[in-house]
Amino acid sequence: MAWIAVAVGGAVGSLVRYLLSLLANQPEWPWGTWIANVCGSLIIGILFVLGKERGILSPTLYLLFATGVMGGFTTFSSFSLEVVTFWGEGHLLRGTLYALLSLGVGLLSCAVGIWLARQWS
Repeated sequence: MAWIAVAVGGAVGSLVRYLLSLLANQPEWPWGTWIANVCGSLIIGILFVLGKERGILSPTLYLLFATGVMGGFTTFSSFSLEVVTFWGEGHLLRGTLYALLSLGVGLLSCAVGIWLARQWS
């Protein structure tokens, strides 16, 4: 049952992100993506408290919304939760290192991927 919740949620989140990008992205700034990342980070924080800390959401509903919908809507929300969780547990250095490495290596990987693809075509 868990995998169905994640799959359905992921489909919904991906569709909502796509529609948001169609409505909000502009040539000068990807507003839809930015809104998805910021809102997704806010929402996954709320879901974390409701599901993991307070147990208001069942494990299946948590998987549906936090892993599925928010995972499909934006993976940035998961990244944000992981960093804030490290910090909340007192692992300030680990959380900061994870954030800096994720951002730096992610950007570098994207640039390398673009370069590689351009070499092949």
